[in-house]
Amino acid sequence: MFDFESYHRATGIADAAALLAEHPQSRLLAGGTDVLIQLHHHNARYRHVVDIHGLAALRGIEMKEDGGLRIGSGTTFSELIDSPLVRQHLPALSAAAASIAGLQIRNVATYGGNICNGATSADSATPSLIYDARLEIVSASGSRFASINGFHTGPGSVSLEAGEILVAFHFPPQPASSVGSAHFKYAMRDAMDIATIGSAARCVIKDGKFDTLRLAFGVAAPTPIRCQHAEEAANGAPLTRQTLAAISEAVLQDVSPRSSWRAEKAFRLHLIQTMTKRVVTEAVENAGGKLQ
Repeated sequence: MFDFESYHRATGIADAAALLAEHPQSRLLAGGTDVLIQLHHHNARYRHVVDIHGLAALRGIEMKEDGGLRIGSGTTFSELIDSPLVRQHLPALSAAAASIAGLQIRNVATYGGNICNGATSADSATPSLIYDARLEIVSASGSRFASINGFHTGPGSVSLEAGEILVAFHFPPQPASSVGSAHFKYAMRDAMDIATIGSAARCVIKDGKFDTLRLAFGVAAPTPIRCQHAEEAANGAPLTRQTLAAISEAVLQDVSPRSSWRAEKAFRLHLIQTMTKRVVTEAVENAGGKLQ
């Protein structure tokens, strides 16, 4: 038995927002893969629940008129994996979804829940960062949009105000050619383990050079991060092993991993540099380029 003190089942987004306004101490329940664990551990902060599981308005993947994608926050990771649109336009997100837990978890865990949980190890955070996701957020007083960059504010913390609901992710159109992306997760076990370090990269190449590079890491800082110094080291640089080495050195200015029972700081720093070379190389190859 779960130790609920109050439980409210929302019938739609507006109803969920109204319930949160009426019961401000409540937590949202979507897939439940995080919330139910907290209830199982008798965490008093999770005893009041507004259930939004399965709301049709929070599901779905669609292409917008401008060629970008809109993904509902209640979309499951299995749905992300199975979507031809995600595989074509956001392949690193599809790869990240496939790295999460096992099939049973992926069938119920939601994209929005993974982001709003605020964990630096959230596997979907790094591809969301490299693809510049914008978040559609609704409350009883209206709606707003926010960038995924800066949405994570600390360990287990995101910039959602009381009563707000993340309803969808909006991705800008991707270039038609010469763009590639990649995702890689290092974990102690190959299956159903939290990332020791997670990474994603996206590059656009032009005339044998990096036109742009976006590189993101999880578990490399208190929040998932974009790596500004590493990205700047690539911009306009030739597709060479020397450039790749410069990127992997510059990334050390962006990260601040800690030691934990999962891994020592020094090992995480080694992983970060090694994974930088791996995901950038794969992104370049997926863009049709080759490092010389």
